[in-house]
Amino acid sequence: MAYLLGVDTGGTYTDAVILDEGTDQVLAFAKALTSRPNLAVGVGAAIDAVLADAGVNGAEIAMVSLSTTLATNALVEGQGGRIALVAIGFDETDLGRAGLTEALRGDPVIRLAGGHNHAGGEAAMLDLAALRVFLQEPDNGVTGFAVAASFATRNPAHEIAARDLIREATGKPVSCSHELSQALGGPKRALTAVLNARLIGMLDRLITACEMHLATLGIAARLMVVRGDGALVSADLAREKPIETILSGPAASIAGASWLSGETDALVSDIGGTTTDICLLRDGRPKIDPQGARVGPFRTMVEAVAMRTTGLGGDSEVHVIDGLGGGLWLGPRRVMPVSLAAHHHPELVHAALDRGLAQDIPATDGGQFVLPLWADMPTGLDARERTIADRLSAGPMRLGLAVQSRMENPALGRMIGRGLVILAGVTPSDASHALGLVDAWDAEAAEKALTLFARRRTGAGARVAESGQALARQIVDQLTVQTVNCLLEAGFAEDDLNWPEPAALARHPLSVAGLDRHQGVVRMQMSLGVPVIGLGASAATYYRAVGDRLGTRMVLPEHGGVANAIGAVVGQVRVHATGTVTSAGEGVFSVHLPDGPMTFADRNQALGALEGALRSQTEARARASGVEDIRFTVSRDIAEAEIENRRMFIEATLRVEASGRPRIAHDA
Repeated sequence: MAYLLGVDTGGTYTDAVILDEGTDQVLAFAKALTSRPNLAVGVGAAIDAVLADAGVNGAEIAMVSLSTTLATNALVEGQGGRIALVAIGFDETDLGRAGLTEALRGDPVIRLAGGHNHAGGEAAMLDLAALRVFLQEPDNGVTGFAVAASFATRNPAHEIAARDLIREATGKPVSCSHELSQALGGPKRALTAVLNARLIGMLDRLITACEMHLATLGIAARLMVVRGDGALVSADLAREKPIETILSGPAASIAGASWLSGETDALVSDIGGTTTDICLLRDGRPKIDPQGARVGPFRTMVEAVAMRTTGLGGDSEVHVIDGLGGGLWLGPRRVMPVSLAAHHHPELVHAALDRGLAQDIPATDGGQFVLPLWADMPTGLDARERTIADRLSAGPMRLGLAVQSRMENPALGRMIGRGLVILAGVTPSDASHALGLVDAWDAEAAEKALTLFARRRTGAGARVAESGQALARQIVDQLTVQTVNCLLEAGFAEDDLNWPEPAALARHPLSVAGLDRHQGVVRMQMSLGVPVIGLGASAATYYRAVGDRLGTRMVLPEHGGVANAIGAVVGQVRVHATGTVTSAGEGVFSVHLPDGPMTFADRNQALGALEGALRSQTEARARASGVEDIRFTVSRDIAEAEIENRRMFIEATLRVEASGRPRIAHDA
């Protein structure tokens, strides 16, 4: 008998599930709070609980697979380590494209002369002087480096030289753009490298936490990680390219949704603590985004499921809309629910809330708290950040005590962005506790925080809500409104008519009237034409109202709360590599390989050499992920032109994919 262990680490919960490989049955599932900064606590608690519930010994586990939303959440919330971008052969205009400025968030950029042309020839000599100067700085707070050179996919020599220098001087992780994508488009490749470098430390900590706990339980099975396209890769490969795990959790949830529900055509909506992820399931398979994964404001070169990710979840921050009309808005930032903060720090939270409720005019921080996430005092802080960190050295405190002037607000924002601290405040999870829909944390604290929040004033001077209970209902209703908008937008975007501006259409008055089933001189009716599969721990709490509003069947499968963990172990390993052959003239064919270009006089020899190199590359990566029975798929896209009645070769792109199920322990 062999058992499969799936683990999913989200922003709020870490889920674990045990599947019986022989019967395809879920034997047990468990949840534990995701623990920060020490992820090992939450991972260990979930694994221990599910093994105990299933009555399974660690030695009986044949394979372990991990999915996670940590990378996705980090990009949506603007979190991650401080990095430096080494830009080779780019000018200022290039660095302002593809969202690079926003992604860098003020982190340093070291511009170097160098780079190559479209044929792989050196455009300028590489000058590493500025890089050497930067690497000699004693404490710049940089946790990793991104290296991007112009046309590095045609010749990576300059990226490799910079990478080797950084590793020798610092020992810190380096992300080279040519190792993440073979597509042209330097700024977009640089963006992908920047995001990858920002995520390396975070994913490494998660994988290490999982490996360490598996070792303590005597689980010797191979650890796999779900990639953003739903494929499995080895933990070592995921460590090198954490950017490929953006949308890992959502991709696993799609596989889990199909496996659990049996539906082949549906919109899958997965609500977590931080995000709502929506994807169309057609003929049992999710669509792959041909333009690369988009998460939050960033369009990357990562191949992933065509997922629409929105900063809307059970732990989304609640905002009062400015202006006379008032109203609420949720997200995109995740905060710790007050009910959860009180679960961890009851004396602090209840004392602060009680003081606030005793005052006629509530404090401006309105029951918000700041919680430090560091194990050791962080480095690389500026003066204002250091002041806030010193105040928090004794532990969590009220926001109004942690930040004591308006000038310190940006400093706190930067610390939140770096994942050094987290805010606690009112969320939909608190509303659910106050309404009796959920009973996981401290409902009394949730009720107090909601009552305090309700006393805030709108632009018209009225209270936000009459009571904490009334506010809780408003928050849940607002979550329904925003979820409906997300699903309707996805419906317009995926519809065969190719509607323009799906986001505007989803919020158009005609769409709203259709959802209202308006009956007047004009009769209006609108609904989704496919069912919705609702996933996530809170889907059963919120999504029935969403299905009613959209006039469609809402499928809430059993074990839908751990669909990500289930999907993590039902997938296959798939690795691919892409390369190009170009021609500078008749009888000259350049093959652009990871180690540099090679030239051939014969077209077929060039194509054969590239295919052979890509096969070797994908085979090695597939075997490293435990696949023994490898299936290869080769696709060729050859561009030719007819000139004076002759076919002239211009360029060819080859893609080789190696796939198969990873070998599990009992087959050894």
